[in-house]
Amino acid sequence: MSDGSDRLWADDLSVGQIFAFGTHFVSEDELLDFARAWDPQDFHVDKDVAERGPYGGLIASGLHTMSIYQRLNVTGVLDNWRVIAGKRLGDVEFLRPVRPGDTLTGSTVIDAIEFDDRARALITSSAELRNADDKPVMRTVVEAYVHARPDRTHD
Repeated sequence: MSDGSDRLWADDLSVGQIFAFGTHFVSEDELLDFARAWDPQDFHVDKDVAERGPYGGLIASGLHTMSIYQRLNVTGVLDNWRVIAGKRLGDVEFLRPVRPGDTLTGSTVIDAIEFDDRARALITSSAELRNADDKPVMRTVVEAYVHARPDRTHD
């Protein structure tokens, strides 16, 4: 495990920079387990009801999709930055259903970097999850505080 010394400072990041996520396979068991625990609506937990419904089968909860996004973002991006804390997760859009057997991936692009006088920067980024057909399933905008280099001179 890394001691964190190789993690990126806010100063190392730039607007327009893109960071790719790894992948996550959504099994039917995972989809059902999550939905039973956290979003037990029929079209998430009952195959028969879901097949007769507007989606023609089981779909993942939006909360499950967001959780997959969070894991991929942390392991693919945030673990490589000197993150202090998240500030906002907003403008979440669910664009198409996530189904059992889908493999999700995605990326995030830095939209803005705002340094303050507390040796940190607010990083705003836009992220997207896509399925194996490269079709977007979710988009969101995220703000997170990231440490600035300690020797950074303030404007």
